[in-house]
Amino acid sequence: MSQLKTSTIAMLSGALSVVIGLVAFTLSWNFWDFWGGPMPGIQVLLYPGNLSLVYVWHPLFTEEINFWPKLVLQMVGQFSVVASAAAVVTLIARR
Repeated sequence: MSQLKTSTIAMLSGALSVVIGLVAFTLSWNFWDFWGGPMPGIQVLLYPGNLSLVYVWHPLFTEEINFWPKLVLQMVGQFSVVASAAAVVTLIARR
């Protein structure tokens, strides 16, 4: 892993978080009745995306946007928050 560049590690981490977020969201959405609400742990898995929805996108847009644009904004936030955090952690670990 030390041979990979910081940006590569950050991009891979961000992409992996989007995949995990989409799978978790899909499971939670499709099994809502089975769990009697959201999937256990969904708040933890989608925390970076929810942070961006609340603190970045909500002040810019109203809550009344459609489902698909909101999901895209959440996944953009998921990617950017995790990629930024991974880049910072990688830079600190290499020093």
